[in-house]
Amino acid sequence: MKKFAYIIAASVLLSSCHAAVGPMTDADVLPDIFPDYVGVTVPSTIAPLNFCMSDENVEDMLVEVSSPAGASLSVRGDVARFPIRKWHSMLRAAMGQDLSVSVCACKDGAWTRYRTFEIHVSEDEMDYGLSYRLIAPGYHNYSMMGIYERNLSNFKEKALIENTQFDGCVNCHSYNQCDPSDMSLHIRGEHGATLLRKDGKMDAYDTKTEGSVGACVYPYWHPSGDYIAYSSNSTMQTFHVGSQKLIEVFDSASDVYVYDVRKNELIHYPELSGDDAWETFPSFSPDGRTLYFCKANPVNVPLNIRDVHYDLCKVGFDPSTGEITGPVEVLVEASAHGGSVSFPRPSFDGRFIMYAMAEYGNFSIWHPESDLWLYDLATGENRPVAAANSGAADSYHNWSSNSRWFVLGSRRVDGMFTMPFISHIDENGNATKPFLVPQENPRNYYRSQMRSYNIPEFITGPVSFDRIKAEKLINRPSRTPFGSRIAE
Repeated sequence: MKKFAYIIAASVLLSSCHAAVGPMTDADVLPDIFPDYVGVTVPSTIAPLNFCMSDENVEDMLVEVSSPAGASLSVRGDVARFPIRKWHSMLRAAMGQDLSVSVCACKDGAWTRYRTFEIHVSEDEMDYGLSYRLIAPGYHNYSMMGIYERNLSNFKEKALIENTQFDGCVNCHSYNQCDPSDMSLHIRGEHGATLLRKDGKMDAYDTKTEGSVGACVYPYWHPSGDYIAYSSNSTMQTFHVGSQKLIEVFDSASDVYVYDVRKNELIHYPELSGDDAWETFPSFSPDGRTLYFCKANPVNVPLNIRDVHYDLCKVGFDPSTGEITGPVEVLVEASAHGGSVSFPRPSFDGRFIMYAMAEYGNFSIWHPESDLWLYDLATGENRPVAAANSGAADSYHNWSSNSRWFVLGSRRVDGMFTMPFISHIDENGNATKPFLVPQENPRNYYRSQMRSYNIPEFITGPVSFDRIKAEKLINRPSRTPFGSRIAE
């Protein structure tokens, strides 16, 4: 009887997907894989694009990647895990060319061979990594969150600061054109403050000044490092009933200011403040002589929230004085077409402004219809970034230091959690299909993460951040006050 049981067990093993690869059935379709890396463009330094079949009943895969030079890389398992050194060696040799990926998958003991697909390896370099906030979907209480750094050439992630070190919320982290040397970081809650690190020195500031709406948020560094543009917002939230949208976050007042780092002065501009308009999301041009921002006419919120439409505006800026120059101009009058602009981000080569467009409001990540748009500063052309958009919320985005890549936060995977995608974009503004930031075991990672990626930013190197000193500054009772002055 025991011998008969052993024979049955051996037969089952030999007929399973984990035995020798059996006969193949060819399917003239592309493999349905997660993440979807079919036809993407990647840098030569990206971590291995490990993937699995979207069908969780698939038990085994045989994956082969080959390059035009003749090199190949084969892996087998329920997750395609590529050895990192061999992966990088293959990508470096294939720069400017396509890798060919063959996928065979086994389900219920039967093997299927799918159509081969390509991955293009760009000749354009990409920055060292990303910095982002990870946040759980909480609405009333602060849950576990933090600011993290990820090396994009491997799978290493490091916490810069987490709110387990204090009672509150960390948000609005910002670097100067991807350079992690200078940093602004906002803290909300009982220990509210803005941490500023400049020239290696860090301090905790009280950024609310007389006449400002509130504390300073949404920072954007001037390329000189001598100024930071902020907005000050009175932000509220409400919930939708019987709608695709769950929550609405909105402002009931907001103004734009510029902080003079050298003089410790927050500069108030009559043209960018007051009750006649809401100004928010400032950003400087890469030459430092233009200040971009979003502007809307005030309405009764939340009752008339669907009537809130932000336009993309600009005004001149004089770095020698900190004064704005010339009149405020409208670049994109989204309000005239039933749209609303948020998060304008100029490319560092000075050619484009990328922004999020939703039907209304300014918190586009809560809007499934939100897409990325591109304004061409050379031609005035304004168009959606069609290759990068999806049917879910596509929102917060940032450029790489060479302006050839951008990262965006998208909910296209499950409609719930914002995940980081990267796309290549050429000098004419042509973008490629975005790829999800790779993980060692992507299905397990993104399923168990249960937190959204918020404000992803490229960084050119590791962030040197003293989290113990930051913790002490945040927990101390005193704050260094911002001075202020009204612009002439």
